[in-house]
Amino acid sequence: MKRILLVDGYNVIGAWPELSNLKDYDLEMARNGLIAKMAEYQSYTGYDIVIVFDAQYVRGTQRKMERHKVKIVFTKEDETADEYIERKAIEWKNAKTQIMVATSDYTEQWAIFGQGALRISSRELFFEIQEMSRSIDKKMKRIREEMPKSKLNLDSDTIQQLEKWRRGEK
Repeated sequence: MKRILLVDGYNVIGAWPELSNLKDYDLEMARNGLIAKMAEYQSYTGYDIVIVFDAQYVRGTQRKMERHKVKIVFTKEDETADEYIERKAIEWKNAKTQIMVATSDYTEQWAIFGQGALRISSRELFFEIQEMSRSIDKKMKRIREEMPKSKLNLDSDTIQQLEKWRRGEK
């Protein structure tokens, strides 16, 4: 079954303490922080992630891009993230696709729930990602302890490239 997580970008940024503080002086950095966290979450869970940002902060026509295998959408000027998310939840809904929406907007949650999609609040997603990070850290610590020590002396550029390959990036 295909699993898609639609994320109300600014709603989630506003609910996560670290990103909320960051957005007050660098909104783009806050968006990039969310994208990075969601890329890790995607790798861990297998969800297809679509982050939707309202056009209110980025004027112009609708834009779509992809970064770290995460789809990013800036809505059209007259369209809210909620409207886009509701439309896509209906459009993508079928027997082989599970849609989940991350938002703390109560009205949006009920609208999505009425379409048969699952919902997770921004705060619940924050806690889930924190737990995921702790789990990954524990696994990495155990793996490092169990791995034989390498006799290779690798520079940081090589290590970074190997890490990108490990994550499936180019």
